[in-house]
Amino acid sequence: MKIYPVILSGGAGTRLWPLSRAALPKQLLPVVADKTMLQDTALRLNGRPGLMQPLIVCGNEHRFLVAEQLREINVKPLGILLEPEGRNTAPAIAAAAHYLKAIDAEAVMLVLPADHVISDTEAFYGAILRAAALVEHGALATFGIVPTAPETGYGYIKGGEPLPVGDNCLKVDRFVEKPDRATAEEFVNAGTYFWNSGMFLFRAGDYLKELQQFQPAIASATAEAVEKGYRDLDFCRLDEAAFAASPSDSIDYAVMEHTRHAVVVPAAIGWNDVGSWSALWEVQQHDSNGNVSRGDVYLDGVKNSLVRAENRCVAVIGLEDVVVVETNDAVLVARKDQVQRVKQVVDHLKCQDRTEHLHHTKVYRPWGCYEGIDVGDRFQVKRITVNPGGKLSLQMHHHRAEHWIVVSGTARVTCGDKVELLTENESTYIPIGMSHRLENPGKLPLHLIEVQSGSYLGEDDIVRFEDVYQRT
Repeated sequence: MKIYPVILSGGAGTRLWPLSRAALPKQLLPVVADKTMLQDTALRLNGRPGLMQPLIVCGNEHRFLVAEQLREINVKPLGILLEPEGRNTAPAIAAAAHYLKAIDAEAVMLVLPADHVISDTEAFYGAILRAAALVEHGALATFGIVPTAPETGYGYIKGGEPLPVGDNCLKVDRFVEKPDRATAEEFVNAGTYFWNSGMFLFRAGDYLKELQQFQPAIASATAEAVEKGYRDLDFCRLDEAAFAASPSDSIDYAVMEHTRHAVVVPAAIGWNDVGSWSALWEVQQHDSNGNVSRGDVYLDGVKNSLVRAENRCVAVIGLEDVVVVETNDAVLVARKDQVQRVKQVVDHLKCQDRTEHLHHTKVYRPWGCYEGIDVGDRFQVKRITVNPGGKLSLQMHHHRAEHWIVVSGTARVTCGDKVELLTENESTYIPIGMSHRLENPGKLPLHLIEVQSGSYLGEDDIVRFEDVYQRT
């Protein structure tokens, strides 16, 4: 049996604001360890017998970050499917199923969210093998996490009658929404309820068959989206109109709650979906006072808390059960039992037309990144890094001029018909309306300071003439 991991890397991760934002969500951040959560997910089962290279499903805005993070860990994906817009998990998985079925008619899909923690990979691989025995008989298997506490932040799966194969696997009796505390305690004491992990194993064809029965509009729209999809560099773009026509629905609501073939594979694998700051505190190593700290942090009389500093020194004194997270442009301070209300902060920022929920001061691009370091009336200053071989688009601006000062590395600058090389401590000027391009022809990163001046400094004041990354 060939098992194809399908890694779902969508979502904005708003519950881990201010670290996680729309342009750089938690799955693309080193939230738990040194590698990003996407990288940990891709490496978790890499090289295991029977498991093929992963298929990634992500949004268009994250495509270059996803590709670069996989390159960093030497994982060559089977493909990267680009969703034109988020339509929840049922359409995303359906698109992956159509894509895989065209490659391998008997393809088995292992559906994995990109932002989960699994500490016992051996036990997880064992659970996959148990599920595979059921999939051979047409089952749609979900992994039910053996609960360790009456958790109210997870949905539950009630196990039904035992199955003759699969080693302690059960038919699914029903799916249960997130319970209150008393109900969660009843579930744990009953011993037949499991946390709903959102991970699945089934044949692509079996999933599509059930989807066609219960949600034919999703099945047909995603089939058309894949059929009309097209290559864009190393990516596969799903057809925009067809995918947008698909109803938005989760796999649980669309298929798993209705199919007669749903089975649950109990799994004690050290799983956590890291859905909040308190959950992140739980999965990390604590000091003798129960604290988790990262960055330039000073603690005095602090207990059972998470304190994270990204840029500055953060000092916390005499507090217990708190979360403190500092970034360059926002600080979160909350009681650990109130962190689910972080989403309200994000909603507030949206209503105020602010940008702190969208991106950090450092913004990543396929050629490198830039970071805003100062802004005022009619001027803006950025720190720009261009990766070796990186090349910005040939472009022009209607409302701003730019001054570039090379800090380190070598820059190839095109300004109108003139092309020149600049090195450390050299600078150039780009007038308003002049076509220009910045490149790094060297083997080391190029660092420079850009000073923009003009009547309008928005990122949308750009006209691209040529772009190696085929952005529009």
